[in-house]
Amino acid sequence: MPETTLADLAHEVRSKNAGPFWVTMELFMRDAEGYRIAADESFLNESVIAQLYRVEEEAVQLFRIPSLNVVKISFPRPVSQGSLRDRDIHAGQHHVPLARMPVPSSTRPVEESP
Repeated sequence: MPETTLADLAHEVRSKNAGPFWVTMELFMRDAEGYRIAADESFLNESVIAQLYRVEEEAVQLFRIPSLNVVKISFPRPVSQGSLRDRDIHAGQHHVPLARMPVPSSTRPVEESP
């Protein structure tokens, strides 16, 4: 069975600047089941984001918005926007590691039979 990722369960996974010093990522999940998985604190939490992006856990902010099936994540940029070492000035590629996160088989949605 192929690996299911967060991107497979989402309409869109995107990232952008939230000012010159912060990155914001948003997971727009396809349905309530996908949202349940993405919003599950045992799967996706501040510690996981800190390890994935090598930032301090205390600086990570997660916002779960069930009425929209959205999970929003913010953390300080590793380098400020437009600085000499900035390789993604619009933070448009920061979402890729998050989108590629494999969903554990124990939390995957049940597929319907044809």
